[in-house]
Amino acid sequence: MLRKFTSAAAALAMTTALAAPAHADLEGTLRIMSDMSNPAPRAIMEGLAADFGAMHPDLTVELEIVDREAWKSQIRNALSANPPDVVNWYAANRMLPYVESGLFMDISDMYSGGDLPGLDAVKGAMTIDGKQWGVPYSYYQWGIYYREDIFKELGLAEPATFEEEMANCQKILDAGKKCYSIGSKFLWTAGGWFDYLNMRTNGFDFHMELAQGKVAWTDDRVRETFANWRKLIDMGAFIDDHQTYSWQEALPFVVNGEATAYLIGNFAVPHLREAGLTDDQIDFYQFPKIADVPMGEDAPTDTFHIASGASNVDAAKAFLQFVTSADVQSKINGPDGLGQLPINANSSVADDEFIQQGFEMLSQNATGGIAQFFDRDFPAEMASIGMEGLQEFMVFPDNLDDILGRMEQARQRIYK
Repeated sequence: MLRKFTSAAAALAMTTALAAPAHADLEGTLRIMSDMSNPAPRAIMEGLAADFGAMHPDLTVELEIVDREAWKSQIRNALSANPPDVVNWYAANRMLPYVESGLFMDISDMYSGGDLPGLDAVKGAMTIDGKQWGVPYSYYQWGIYYREDIFKELGLAEPATFEEEMANCQKILDAGKKCYSIGSKFLWTAGGWFDYLNMRTNGFDFHMELAQGKVAWTDDRVRETFANWRKLIDMGAFIDDHQTYSWQEALPFVVNGEATAYLIGNFAVPHLREAGLTDDQIDFYQFPKIADVPMGEDAPTDTFHIASGASNVDAAKAFLQFVTSADVQSKINGPDGLGQLPINANSSVADDEFIQQGFEMLSQNATGGIAQFFDRDFPAEMASIGMEGLQEFMVFPDNLDDILGRMEQARQRIYK
């Protein structure tokens, strides 16, 4: 659906006026295509378009919102034929196909010229071949969300090591509960478990080398990651039949106390609260240490990019300045917005227990590096084949040799 936002439409904007960098004499039309199709993100995106249009009365802002899943297959065509000026996408390796195809514009001059203050910490996620290809606008932490009240009942403390994690898990199993809920029906949640186990077993740099196709899936170090994963599988740590549930459908196991924890992103917290759990019942901890390697974290980063075929580059650059400015970042990532972490170091962080914990973890304790998540760090085809293998391993761990063989064949073909 295409909506136009001009100064007259500004009444529909976010309720608080947002300060942003001034940009002189913008005119014409700015076309934005966004995949922020869920209700809350959609409202944020429409507010951004309206506010930006209100700042520039001679500019018409056209916003088209497309389905988030459909966008993954539509973006290439959209960028190739009559491209919009600005699009939503993802950071790091997920940018690579569109950078290599010349479909994203190099905006390194905005970073080097001081047009994007407060973004130094996230600049790396937007960098390929020493150049920057877009801006982030929001990111969020992953970690283990757990039933704090049940931990207290069982006399458990937050684990710092994998050995402590497994000891806790055994006590949970002995109490007749499962340690972890997961819904792997749509595969990607299994990718989160692999990310953390691999980063904790072999380190962030190794994980990135695997994502870049530089390491064989049959490497002994990869097998060690799966060996650690199998310790939990063999214990019976995960809920039964998880391959039949979506991630949302697996939440009731935590809500009902049948499982005590969920390795998931912070986006799950509103669902847990809506289901009736209070902040006194749920808490969060960083995935524990396994080997003596720096602690890498998954923190998926959502981004805006300027199409290389953009018709209104000046307006597109001004929009990127606007959406990354400190005040706008504080607003759109606050508790009344996306409920995530702002990317501008000068922004305020929402007064929310879990957002504060995520900010502290990512800014102080993510000593290894920030990964984007399995299906973003690995090329799309490798991610699809890989996640199928990861889910199969969780259900049929004895199939590991066959799984790794198939994944290695895919690696040799895809990265060639």
